[in-house]
Amino acid sequence: MTETFGDFEVDLPASREFLTIEFSPSSLPIQKLWKNNGLSADFMADYFATFFPTEEEADGNGEAHQVEVKDAVSYIANELLENAMKYGESDPTFSVSLTLQLHKDRLVFLTRNSISTADRGDFGAAIARIVETEDLGSLYEEALLDESGKSGLGFVTMIMNYGATLGWQFEDTERDGLSLVTTMVQIAV
Repeated sequence: MTETFGDFEVDLPASREFLTIEFSPSSLPIQKLWKNNGLSADFMADYFATFFPTEEEADGNGEAHQVEVKDAVSYIANELLENAMKYGESDPTFSVSLTLQLHKDRLVFLTRNSISTADRGDFGAAIARIVETEDLGSLYEEALLDESGKSGLGFVTMIMNYGATLGWQFEDTERDGLSLVTTMVQIAV
């Protein structure tokens, strides 16, 4: 069974410019790779920033987006990797992947990881709060005060600071008590 929530684009058009980073839990537990999230996110940010003009290159003929894109990619990629590893199930069968695609008018981030049934409930509750809220500002304030680590603060920050749209897709696996989740974040460029 497959379930989608939020703004998940099932038939996403192919992109000629993309980068995928995949972490295999077979060599080290995913949680031990946690410290590399920032490094991986910054690499993606540096790579994709090259597709956007610097202030010098814009030369008054257009907006310089490189700094903004770099900041957004670094933050969003890091948050997505942290969530994938926080909620991800340490199972050597399933890796954690982060793909970033450049489309004509947007950047699309896709993370994919396994998740246990128990964690799916917590994660689903955070998603439901975000998708169903009519007052994002209040939700942001609540998330700032929440110390559980499961408030969805990173997702809310993506929406508020970067104008992101978010979506999720859960898929059952043949393994009992284990699902796959794909998180999609889109930002306009």
